[in-house]
Amino acid sequence: MSALRRIAILASGAGSNMEAIAAACEQGVIPATVGLVIANVPGAMVLERAERRRIPHYCIDHRQFEDRDAFEREMLRALREASIDFVVLAGFMRILTDRFIGEYYGSLLNIHPSLLPKYPGLNTHQRALDAGDRESGATVHFVTPELDAGPSIVQARVNIGPKDDAASLAARVQEQEHRIYPLAVRWCIEGTVMLRDGKIWKDESIMSNGINA
Repeated sequence: MSALRRIAILASGAGSNMEAIAAACEQGVIPATVGLVIANVPGAMVLERAERRRIPHYCIDHRQFEDRDAFEREMLRALREASIDFVVLAGFMRILTDRFIGEYYGSLLNIHPSLLPKYPGLNTHQRALDAGDRESGATVHFVTPELDAGPSIVQARVNIGPKDDAASLAARVQEQEHRIYPLAVRWCIEGTVMLRDGKIWKDESIMSNGINA
């Protein structure tokens, strides 16, 4: 029996998506183990959650490094030391360099709180409301050098109601994030979904669009 893949989760905040993925691993839904959690913000709640789950965790504060390259070298050192072969971004609020992305290309996922390609970047919920959109959602995608532009694996949609504000919309979108992120990680770990030559393959066929879940 082959060894389980080892996932690292990079986060900057509360870590609710980390919890969802770690729980799915513990329950056997994802055939992998979370081998490391890295936060770049001292005191981030994700570190406490990792501690409770007895997951190895570090704070690597980007402000303590002279530049982005030095910060990423330290992260890569920690990832290699922990024998990590799959990296998940879960609210990680730092833009990664091409070098870092290249180290884990095809094994590096992100989740974004919009229906990409709509609203890359920040303040997605308010932007959807300001535009008068009738729906919003979340997208899990492979990470490529262009911000929030990697090929989409799966999306989940939520309706926007007349009484919604950014906070209420964010809460409903986050519920869907917790559902689809473990699903996407499982597909990638199992080899059902792969990134090849900039395109997503699922079950040996090219997907033109992400899956709606």
